Amino acid sequence: MSSLFALRSAAILGASGVALGAFGAHGLKKVVSDSEKIQTWTTASHYQLFHAVALLALSASARRHPYVAGLWTAGTAMFSGSIYCLVVNKEKFKYLGPVTPLGGLLMIAGWLALFAP
Repeated sequence: MSSLFALRSAAILGASGVALGAFGAHGLKKVVSDSEKIQTWTTASHYQLFHAVALLALSASARRHPYVAGLWTAGTAMFSGSIYCLVVNKEKFKYLGPVTPLGGLLMIAGWLALFAP
């Protein structure tokens, strides 16, 4: 993947991560009353923001890692996105339950891919 892809992914994940984090801090209590679910939402937004920053650093790197940006972008979308949906309506989105760990595995694979020559 190109550095432009990494930069654009960082921008989208960063902007939406800030917006979703702000919603989690200020508006989610109107939709969800369970404090554990609110904490889970916070975890998802933190992972999203951490990987947005990592993608930004990757886009500025002189060394090219062809798979990392794709793994991080897909993994973050799957991991955080499925958590957001499950927090808001677990019954409606219960089919997304298995997506969360798969997204986590893709994020881990992206970190490990940095090690490859």
